Amino acid sequence: MHRYTLPLLAITLAASGCAVEPLTLQNDVTYVAEWIGDDAVVGRTPVSLTLSAERAYGNAGCNHWFASYHLEGQTLRFENIGSTRKMCMPELMEQEQRFLDLLSRVERWDVSNIDQLRLWPAEGAPIRFWPDQN
Repeated sequence: MHRYTLPLLAITLAASGCAVEPLTLQNDVTYVAEWIGDDAVVGRTPVSLTLSAERAYGNAGCNHWFASYHLEGQTLRFENIGSTRKMCMPELMEQEQRFLDLLSRVERWDVSNIDQLRLWPAEGAPIRFWPDQN
Protein backbone atom coordinates (compact mmCIF):
# COMPACT_ATOMS: atom_id res chain seq x y z
CA MET A 1 0.00 0.00 0.00
CA HIS A 2 2.83 2.45 0.83
CA ARG A 3 4.56 1.94 -2.49
CA TYR A 4 1.64 3.75 -4.22
CA THR A 5 1.47 6.64 -1.76
CA LEU A 6 4.56 8.56 -2.91
CA PRO A 7 3.82 8.44 -6.68
CA LEU A 8 0.19 9.39 -6.05
CA LEU A 9 1.26 12.30 -3.85
CA ALA A 10 3.73 13.51 -6.51
CA ILE A 11 1.07 13.40 -9.23
CA THR A 12 -1.43 15.25 -7.03
CA LEU A 13 1.07 17.98 -6.15
CA ALA A 14 2.17 18.39 -9.76
CA ALA A 15 -1.40 18.71 -10.98
CA SER A 16 -2.62 21.10 -8.31
CA GLY A 17 0.55 23.09 -7.60
CA CYS A 18 0.84 24.42 -11.14
CA ALA A 19 -2.78 25.45 -11.58
CA VAL A 20 -2.84 29.26 -11.56
CA GLU A 21 -5.74 31.35 -12.74
CA PRO A 22 -4.67 33.71 -15.55
CA LEU A 23 -5.09 37.44 -14.99
CA THR A 24 -8.18 38.84 -16.65
CA LEU A 25 -9.64 42.32 -16.87
CA GLN A 26 -12.09 42.68 -14.02
CA ASN A 27 -14.53 45.41 -13.11
CA ASP A 28 -13.88 47.41 -9.96
CA VAL A 29 -10.26 46.24 -9.64
CA THR A 30 -7.59 48.94 -9.63
CA TYR A 31 -4.48 48.30 -11.70
CA VAL A 32 -1.32 50.34 -11.03
CA ALA A 33 1.01 51.19 -13.92
CA GLU A 34 4.68 50.30 -13.72
CA TRP A 35 5.61 51.37 -17.27
CA ILE A 36 4.07 53.86 -19.71
CA GLY A 37 5.42 52.74 -23.04
CA ASP A 38 9.21 52.68 -22.72
CA ASP A 39 9.28 54.88 -19.59
CA ALA A 40 9.06 53.74 -15.96
CA VAL A 41 6.43 55.52 -13.86
CA VAL A 42 7.85 58.31 -11.67
CA GLY A 43 6.41 60.11 -8.66
CA ARG A 44 4.70 59.06 -5.47
CA THR A 45 1.14 59.08 -6.78
CA PRO A 46 0.43 55.86 -8.66
CA VAL A 47 -0.81 55.98 -12.24
CA SER A 48 -3.89 53.80 -12.13
CA LEU A 49 -6.75 52.27 -14.10
CA THR A 50 -10.10 50.98 -12.84
CA LEU A 51 -12.85 49.66 -15.09
CA SER A 52 -16.42 49.82 -13.88
CA ALA A 53 -19.46 48.52 -15.69
CA GLU A 54 -20.00 51.94 -17.31
CA ARG A 55 -16.68 53.79 -17.39
CA ALA A 56 -12.92 53.73 -16.86
CA TYR A 57 -11.15 56.02 -14.43
CA GLY A 58 -8.04 56.42 -12.34
CA ASN A 59 -5.14 58.67 -11.51
CA ALA A 60 -2.81 59.90 -14.25
CA GLY A 61 -0.05 60.81 -11.79
CA CYS A 62 -1.23 64.32 -11.03
CA ASN A 63 -4.87 64.53 -12.10
CA HIS A 64 -7.78 62.14 -12.00
CA TRP A 65 -8.83 60.86 -15.42
CA PHE A 66 -12.04 59.30 -16.73
CA ALA A 67 -13.27 57.84 -20.01
CA SER A 68 -15.78 55.61 -21.65
CA TYR A 69 -14.46 52.31 -22.98
CA HIS A 70 -15.39 49.44 -25.23
CA LEU A 71 -14.20 45.94 -24.34
CA GLU A 72 -14.81 42.94 -26.57
CA GLY A 73 -12.55 39.94 -26.10
CA GLN A 74 -8.96 41.16 -26.41
CA THR A 75 -10.04 44.43 -28.06
CA LEU A 76 -10.08 47.45 -25.76
CA ARG A 77 -10.59 51.09 -26.74
CA PHE A 78 -10.94 54.21 -24.61
CA GLU A 79 -13.03 57.17 -25.78
CA ASN A 80 -13.90 60.66 -24.55
CA ILE A 81 -10.91 60.77 -22.21
CA GLY A 82 -10.94 63.70 -19.81
CA SER A 83 -9.17 64.74 -16.63
CA THR A 84 -9.15 67.28 -13.86
CA ARG A 85 -6.81 70.24 -14.39
CA LYS A 86 -4.51 70.50 -11.41
CA MET A 87 -0.91 71.59 -12.03
CA CYS A 88 2.03 69.51 -10.78
CA MET A 89 5.77 69.34 -11.29
CA PRO A 90 6.76 69.41 -15.00
CA GLU A 91 8.01 65.77 -14.91
CA LEU A 92 4.65 64.55 -13.64
CA MET A 93 2.73 66.66 -16.15
CA GLU A 94 4.82 65.23 -19.01
CA GLN A 95 4.29 61.68 -17.74
CA GLU A 96 0.56 62.33 -17.39
CA GLN A 97 0.35 63.60 -20.97
CA ARG A 98 2.23 60.51 -22.25
CA PHE A 99 -0.13 58.25 -20.29
CA LEU A 100 -3.32 59.91 -21.54
CA ASP A 101 -2.01 60.03 -25.12
CA LEU A 102 -1.04 56.35 -25.05
CA LEU A 103 -4.35 55.42 -23.39
CA SER A 104 -6.21 57.10 -26.27
CA ARG A 105 -4.34 54.87 -28.74
CA VAL A 106 -4.88 51.53 -26.94
CA GLU A 107 -6.37 48.87 -29.22
CA ARG A 108 -5.97 45.61 -27.34
CA TRP A 109 -4.95 44.05 -24.04
CA ASP A 110 -3.17 40.90 -22.95
CA VAL A 111 -1.34 39.39 -20.01
CA SER A 112 2.42 38.79 -20.08
CA ASN A 113 4.10 35.56 -18.99
CA ILE A 114 4.69 37.21 -15.58
CA ASP A 115 0.97 38.02 -15.18
CA GLN A 116 1.35 41.71 -15.95
CA LEU A 117 -1.61 43.41 -17.64
CA ARG A 118 -0.53 45.13 -20.87
CA LEU A 119 -2.54 47.68 -22.86
CA TRP A 120 -1.20 47.85 -26.41
CA PRO A 121 -1.42 50.79 -28.83
CA ALA A 122 -1.36 50.15 -32.58
CA GLU A 123 2.39 50.88 -32.51
CA GLY A 124 4.98 51.00 -29.75
CA ALA A 125 5.38 49.66 -26.25
CA PRO A 126 2.38 48.97 -23.98
CA ILE A 127 1.26 50.47 -20.70
CA ARG A 128 2.06 47.76 -18.13
CA PHE A 129 0.04 47.32 -14.94
CA TRP A 130 -0.11 45.18 -11.81
CA PRO A 131 -3.30 44.66 -9.78
CA ASP A 132 -3.24 47.01 -6.79
CA GLN A 133 -2.42 45.12 -3.60
CA ASN A 134 -4.11 47.59 -1.20
